[in-house]
Amino acid sequence: MIEVITGDDGVPRCSWGDSPDIYRVYHDEEWGQPIASDQVLFEKLCLEGFQAGLSWLTILNRREGFRAAFHGFDIDKVADMTETDVETLVQDTSIIRHRGKIESTINNANRAQEVITEFGSFGALAWSYEPDCVGTILEPTTPESTAFSKDLKKRGFSFVGPTTAYAFMQAMGIVNDHLPECHAWETIDQARARFIRPR
Repeated sequence: MIEVITGDDGVPRCSWGDSPDIYRVYHDEEWGQPIASDQVLFEKLCLEGFQAGLSWLTILNRREGFRAAFHGFDIDKVADMTETDVETLVQDTSIIRHRGKIESTINNANRAQEVITEFGSFGALAWSYEPDCVGTILEPTTPESTAFSKDLKKRGFSFVGPTTAYAFMQAMGIVNDHLPECHAWETIDQARARFIRPR
């Protein structure tokens, strides 16, 4: 059960984000901040896909390895990766060596290019699924994440089930799922109010 706890620094935060330190920094400074950058959004979508079946801590501990392996998640560069690159990456111990997820990342880069051509940005598609009610949900999926997942799958994306889609929406600030008593809730709420949605 997610609750708010007060850490040894005296700060109240969502219990999942209190420790270890890498979680605390991610929770306090990144999770839920609204994002428009296609490159950052693509990274988050890919990492959420790699996380499926694993802990988020596993992903955070390897994030720099993922960035090195996938050209900083530059969509065009990832889209140009080849089967030779896949063979190299399945031997790369700095990332999760899951062939299907590696191939999915390259596929999803190609699909993201198509979305950008159609909508002008990947963010424009993602933010079109922002719900009317953006309060804390604390559920693994929502109607919006299910619809977003269906849309992505229809466009050929992979490893984008409703739970992964919602985790992505949480991470990129489409919803503010910090608990109201968490110190970050108001910061994220204000950031979302200032944020100019990509259209």
